[in-house]
Amino acid sequence: MREMIKMILVLSLICGLSGLTLATVREATSKRIEEQVLTYVQGPALDQIFSDYENNPVNDRKVFELPEGAVTVFPFMKGGKLEGVAFETFGVGYGGKVGIMVGFTLDGTTLQGIGITTMKETPGLGARATEPVFRDQFKGLATDSIALDKQGGTIAAISGATITSTATVTAVNEAIQIFDRIKDKLPNAWGP
Repeated sequence: MREMIKMILVLSLICGLSGLTLATVREATSKRIEEQVLTYVQGPALDQIFSDYENNPVNDRKVFELPEGAVTVFPFMKGGKLEGVAFETFGVGYGGKVGIMVGFTLDGTTLQGIGITTMKETPGLGARATEPVFRDQFKGLATDSIALDKQGGTIAAISGATITSTATVTAVNEAIQIFDRIKDKLPNAWGP
């Protein structure tokens, strides 16, 4: 019995030290991981949406608090004036979450475009959502009616990847709802 108590104490000590070590490593690397995501995941998606801007949207980003969580908004400026914003939302695709960076004009009536940030969709099918042929369908669309063509909209689904196409449209529509809730705060966030 004494031997069993000793083993339990030793195992508890090992588990406690392992947990502490993992927590310390996570804390130490969290800033670096965030930088990598901003630089190599969200940054390229932003470049797919806006091409003609004079600021660094990643450096100028601001966080807006909403009841369901924080939203990081990336501004696009030209001539010192805010021209549009973008932020990331998610839809559920065939392989899991599909991250979509959605860009808006400042008044929110028109989409500037979308960029894909993350996905685990089937190569050759759902992964084709990253191709300009699909993404470019969102450029210049009015935000009042984003839907797939089979649902009365103008977005042509990817052949063989309806789930991914639906996930993308769902994420864009979620972004429109979020934009409507934060649009009044945008001009003052980067204003003079």
